[in-house]
Amino acid sequence: MSELIDNSNARKKKLKELILKLHKGESQEKVRKELMESLSSIPYGEVVEVEQELINEGLPESEVLKLCDAHSAVLRGNVDLSASAEVPEGHPVDIMIKENQELRKVISDARDLLEKIEAGIESDLSAAMTALRGHFNSLFDVDKHYLRKEYLVFPFLENEGITGPPKVMWGKHDEIREQIRGSLEILGMKDVERDEFLASAEIVIKPALEAVEDMTLKEEEILFPMALEKLSEYQWHQVSQQSLEFGFCLYDPPVSWAPKGAKEQSLQDIQRAEGHVQLPTGSFSLDELLALLNSLPVDLTFVDKNDKVKYFSQSADRIFQRNRAILNRDVRHCHPPASSHIVDKIIDDFKSGRESSAPFWIQMGDKFIHIEYFALRDEKGEYLGTLEVSHDVSRYRKLEGEQRILSYS
Repeated sequence: MSELIDNSNARKKKLKELILKLHKGESQEKVRKELMESLSSIPYGEVVEVEQELINEGLPESEVLKLCDAHSAVLRGNVDLSASAEVPEGHPVDIMIKENQELRKVISDARDLLEKIEAGIESDLSAAMTALRGHFNSLFDVDKHYLRKEYLVFPFLENEGITGPPKVMWGKHDEIREQIRGSLEILGMKDVERDEFLASAEIVIKPALEAVEDMTLKEEEILFPMALEKLSEYQWHQVSQQSLEFGFCLYDPPVSWAPKGAKEQSLQDIQRAEGHVQLPTGSFSLDELLALLNSLPVDLTFVDKNDKVKYFSQSADRIFQRNRAILNRDVRHCHPPASSHIVDKIIDDFKSGRESSAPFWIQMGDKFIHIEYFALRDEKGEYLGTLEVSHDVSRYRKLEGEQRILSYS
């Protein structure tokens, strides 16, 4: 066995040789064995530098993208994270790590279900596919996680001269998005034979799960340590302040973060500073409008014209609990897969103009819940989105006679 390499330049040279061997078609197993024999571990910064050097030397980004999974698999467990910084609760990196933890839980549940289908334990294939589709609906929430990286973190890295790795990672994001969409398409099929489904699972569904999981490892072993080293607290504060515009992935941060000495300023603080919301029949301060919406005896949820959840009210007695992880999420992925066709139907009817409202009512224990969806349109009739209004009408159904005298209940 050769002597372990501990010189930075020598390590990077060796790592570059190994990546180029993958490029030439050598097996991951053989390259990994050589890496283990020659390099005890590789500092995360050197991995990034080597990727950037390869791109600067003419290896196309598209080729680095193809190699990304292979050399990540070879490096797994061999990246030295000893120099990576600790992050406080609520920091953008802390949030993304906790989102990754939630993603890995979903991946584990999906794999468990797949194993039961393969073993024949799940005899009702249609029901199992519906349940699996629910897991993939949750996985598609990773889009918000990726958007925050792409539009908030990557620009700061590029300003530091790190251009190649973000582009490669962005390309992997797009591949993963397509893999999840492909999996959802398969899981939405009807009357599928078990053998046909299992074949599709090997080609599309399992690779999608692996791709999402691999990206969490690439982030935690490479991207996050590098970004923590390169970005200033001021830059992270900018990321933190703008994160809510994109939304969070399967996790609602319980606390916000700001650097020591910095004035913590949320998106709401910024909006409050800008004054009143002026409407044709009057105006509100943001605080007044917020209090008004949260005092209404109904739950409100607004979905925009692109089918993304953009707002929900926060009354004290909400019927259907919400958290900020649903913001900017596709509304279809916020409902059980078994009812997604109803959501599709409502949205299609509202957008086409065929319908403008859709009422439902259900019994929930001792509560009688009225739910109605309304198409929102501008003065020209253009579709703006959908408003969901949910209301416990039990107490109204019990009213009798009249109450004309003031009486506080």
